[in-house]
Amino acid sequence: MIAPVRSRAPQAPQVFETLRASIIEIKLAPGTPLSRTALQRQFHVSSTPIRDALMRLEEIGLVDVFPQSGTLVSLIDVPQARQAQFLRLSVELEAVRKLASSPDPSALRRMRDAIAEQRKWAKSGNLKKFTEADMAFHGNFYSANGVDGLWTLVRQQSAHMDRIRRLHLPIGTKTAQIIRDHLAIMRAIDDGDPDRAQSALRGHLSQSLAFTDELRVRFPKYFKG
Repeated sequence: MIAPVRSRAPQAPQVFETLRASIIEIKLAPGTPLSRTALQRQFHVSSTPIRDALMRLEEIGLVDVFPQSGTLVSLIDVPQARQAQFLRLSVELEAVRKLASSPDPSALRRMRDAIAEQRKWAKSGNLKKFTEADMAFHGNFYSANGVDGLWTLVRQQSAHMDRIRRLHLPIGTKTAQIIRDHLAIMRAIDDGDPDRAQSALRGHLSQSLAFTDELRVRFPKYFKG
């Protein structure tokens, strides 16, 4: 059940963020029709915030708008996910190298805090909070290098990759592996070893789409093409 928006805050951004989270978390599955009238009722808003939110979601590839026909949650586009992975890996390899070359104690402290949060949420099974802590861990690479705007750009391009990762997260020991990878990256940075930090990061991010073929078999209706 979608909660009404807060009346004193801008409405369109609230609708956008709520729908974006629901799509990324597969609460709104790929291919789901979105009724603008129904969304107006659920959010208790007029048509304008709904229209604006859907336009933003279309821009980042999470919905497909068909004029005079309807709006659907987009199917997962694997080529787009691979492009996002390439972008993220390229930026983070440089960011982690710089951070390991000159370790920032405050950044390392925030990374440890993020890992502690991940452990807590993995234990309780809260995958939404686990993912938020995961993003906080990686966001430190950008903030420590003073390039927060690049983190925003990477996140905007990662919608399809994020859904693939979210589908895989509940399977097997994925959460435990992510925590182990993060610890390895953090230790390399703490040791001031740029090569080892890059190697650990490369191995970690290369797993993001490694199970895509398996997921396509499990969820064939979720994927494009």
